[in-house]
Formats: sequence, C-alpha cells, structure tokens
Amino acid sequence: MAVEQLIQPAVWFCLGLIVLAAGGELLVYGAARLARTLGMSPLVVGLTVVAYGTSMPELAVTVHAAWSGSGEIALGNVIGSNIANILLVLGASAAIVPLTVSVRLIRFDVPVLIGVSLVVFAMGWDGQISQQEGLILLAGIVVYTLVVIWAARREVAPEVAEEYTAAFPPPPKRSWTWAGYYAIICVLALALLEMGTRWMVQSAVQIAHTLGVGELIIGLTIVAVGTSLPEMATSLIAALRRQRDIAVGNIVGSCLFNLLLVLGAAGVLSPQGLPVPEQARWADLPIMLAAAAVCLPIFFTGQRIARGEGFLLVGYYGAYTAYLVLRAVQYETVLYYFRETMFLFVLPLTLLTLIVTTWQAVRRAKLSNCPPNPR
Repeated sequence: MAVEQLIQPAVWFCLGLIVLAAGGELLVYGAARLARTLGMSPLVVGLTVVAYGTSMPELAVTVHAAWSGSGEIALGNVIGSNIANILLVLGASAAIVPLTVSVRLIRFDVPVLIGVSLVVFAMGWDGQISQQEGLILLAGIVVYTLVVIWAARREVAPEVAEEYTAAFPPPPKRSWTWAGYYAIICVLALALLEMGTRWMVQSAVQIAHTLGVGELIIGLTIVAVGTSLPEMATSLIAALRRQRDIAVGNIVGSCLFNLLLVLGAAGVLSPQGLPVPEQARWADLPIMLAAAAVCLPIFFTGQRIARGEGFLLVGYYGAYTAYLVLRAVQYETVLYYFRETMFLFVLPLTLLTLIVTTWQAVRRAKLSNCPPNPR
C-alpha cells in the first residue's frame, strides 16, 4: 500500500471538514438572524428551516436508492441517520455544552417523534412499507409543518431567550428585505454543508478502500454517519454558540423529517413498496424507537440534557456501531455474549436510572408547586 494513495483523499477529507464547519457556522448565524428578524423563536427555526435543510443529504441518498430499486439502502439510511442524530449528534452536543430543553419539545415535538417512530415500526412489521403507507407519511409532514408554522405565528419577539437576544440584536428594521437576505445566507450555508458532506464521505470511502476495509462496513458506518454530518456540524456549532434551542430543535426536526418526508417519499417511489428485512424489524427499528423514546425522560428531568447524559448517549451509539460490525463480520459467539450483556445488564440499569431520575423530577415539581405550610 503506497502512502501516496492516501494523501489525496486525506486532503479532500480535511477540506470537507473545513467547509462543513464553515457551513454549520453560517447556517446557525443565518437561521438565528432570520428568526430574530421574523420575531420567531430559534426553536421553531431549528425545527423547520435548519432541520429540513440539514436533512437534504438523507433525502437525496434515500430517494435515489428507492428510485433505483435499492430499497434496503433507503430504509437503512433513514434508520441509521435517526439513530446517529439522537445518540451521536445530540449526545456529543450535550457532552460539550449541557443543553436546555424547551417545554414545547417535551409537550409536543418529542411525543410526536415517538408516535411517528411507533407508526413506522408498525408499518414495517409486515415486511414492507407500501406506497399507500408512504403517502400517509408524506401527509404527516405537511400536517406537522403547518402546525409548527401556526404555533410560530402565535409567538412574539419579546419571548425570545435573553441569551439569544444578546447574541443576535435585532436588525435596524423588521422587513422582508432583511428576511430575504438572511434566507439567502441559509441557502448558501446549506450548499456548503452539502459540498463538505460529499467531499468527506467520498474521501473517507476511498481511504477505507485503500486500507482494505470491506464494502459492508463502509455502508454501516461511513455512509450512515456521513449523511448526518450536516446535523452534527450545525448542532455542535449551535451548542458552542449557546444557541441551544437550534441545537436540540435541529435534531428532533431532522428525525421527523427523515421519517415522514424521506421515508414517505422512498415508499411512494419504490415500485413494489419499500422492503423491510427481518433484521431491521427485530433489531434496527426497535433501537430507533428506543432512541426516540429515551429522549422524553432525559428531556423531562430538569428540562436539560446534562453532560453525563450526553456521554451516555454517545456510549450507546458506540455500542450500536460495535453491534453492527459484529453482525457484519458474523462473529456469532462474540455477538451472542455482546447481546446478552446489553439486554441483561446495560439496558436494565439504564432503564432503572431513567425511571428513578424521572420520578425524582416529578417529585421535585410537585414539591415546588405545593403551598407553604401555615404556622
């Protein structure tokens, strides 16, 4: 193996990383300014403009795979992206900066994400997602977007968080000219994100081939994480800039976008429906559903995602990646003990911890609402 074969893809990988970081920085700036100009909260912009924009790589890859008859690639991209968004991207963002969570997410958006994940799980239980079911999912994204826009119209600028107002003061006047200017910045940022993602994924695949890594491992790791790189760049930069509503809203909105629009479009475009293999029904879909469900108790406890919870999510993504690798190389004995350890020890301990912390949060909330005792 010649070292020269690694130089060119390594250079493109570094350039893609730089462009990706620049695009994420520009998108956070433009989206935050756009929200401020229109008098909208950054959460709403994170749930719509930022989330939908950063999910375009998933849409492009999934629609192309479904149209060309590679239905399993389309399904795997959606499932893998959602798992990576919640466990890896959200976890890494919280590990860097503890994230505060809006009450709106706890009461509406996260329950909707859990409900949609459950619907997709039920749709795929018979072995395929039909074109009719794909149309239902597409109708769902229309309804959800209309609800978010309707809720945004009820918000007023003074309700924007203090740190957000200080970081992004209002423009000289609120007008469609300023809104159009910041919208152009967002479009330019999305183009940079798409370019950086493409350079990083292609160069990483070339490096993997040069090092002799198999095609299946590449698909299970590099490609799955690659389409989530825009969400990762945007959320990490938003967290560092203390734009925490954009960081969290981007992840929740992207997951809903993937399930409703991306998977719905793939189901409609698949000639015979979107196939759901048995391995996805028994392993990957339940893991995706569990990742969505674990958000609710984590978000509910103190309305924040602490650093420890962020590291826990990242650790679970590492465990999931290890499971995929073991499944791919068919180390049955190691895979058996790995599954037994996860299901008999790690998962029950995590579930018990979430139950205890949720109960403590509910108890604290009840005590804080109690009237003082008369003397």
